[in-house]
Amino acid sequence: MATSIASVELGLLLRQWRSSRRWSQLDLALEAGVSTRHLSYVETGKSQPSRDMIERLCGALGMPLRERNRLLRAAGYADHYAETPIDAPELQRIQRAVEFILAQQEPYPAFVLNRYWDIVQANAAAQRVNGFLLGGRASPHSNMLRHVFDPQDLRAVLVNWEEVAGDLLHHLHQAVSARPDDARARALLDEVLAAPGVPANWRQSNDERGPSPLLTTCFARDGVSLRFFSSITVFATPRDVTLDELRIECCFPMDEATAEFCRSLAGG
Repeated sequence: MATSIASVELGLLLRQWRSSRRWSQLDLALEAGVSTRHLSYVETGKSQPSRDMIERLCGALGMPLRERNRLLRAAGYADHYAETPIDAPELQRIQRAVEFILAQQEPYPAFVLNRYWDIVQANAAAQRVNGFLLGGRASPHSNMLRHVFDPQDLRAVLVNWEEVAGDLLHHLHQAVSARPDDARARALLDEVLAAPGVPANWRQSNDERGPSPLLTTCFARDGVSLRFFSSITVFATPRDVTLDELRIECCFPMDEATAEFCRSLAGG
């Protein structure tokens, strides 16, 4: 009975992820190099897949390491990927690399984000620019989505708010769709959708819209206009859940006026 329940849970998770990718069983079978019949048996709980089979399916779906562990547990196997605190001795070299990237981004902002868009680290430039944009006030938030959606925060000075907020919301919708039982992601989605001025049609995911190929942020305060574009750095082929979920966002000036203003802030 325990094996049967595990197989059913595994099948539900696989169908959930396949649906989030809008793939048919044939699509996934071809991508993973398995037969459609075998995949059908796995999804219906009629077949118990090997660890190797689960890894192939997870790889084909591009699943995060946390979710790969979840599928392994659902099939009755132990976790394959560890989750190590970022400040643990084992990740000391990684932490130094992150700090080096943040320092090298000066005098322009850079942030380290986790999978819930919490800002877990930021360089001094990010603090200086945010301090200017908020008129010297400290932000009440340490989450990028709350920064953008709160009218009392960066939203008040974000000129292209609809573009930026829509792009972030698209990614959040995707995260909730891929794992609808993630209570924290769902609560964050409900919170930002309840923010003032959010269009009603944003409550539904628009997969046809897709994320912008290059996210730009344009701010204006006290006659000063700042324009940035962002690049995201992730760890290639991570073997740890913590590293798999970290993203380093570096902001680059789109014009010389923005670059000069950032340099002037750094100079005092």
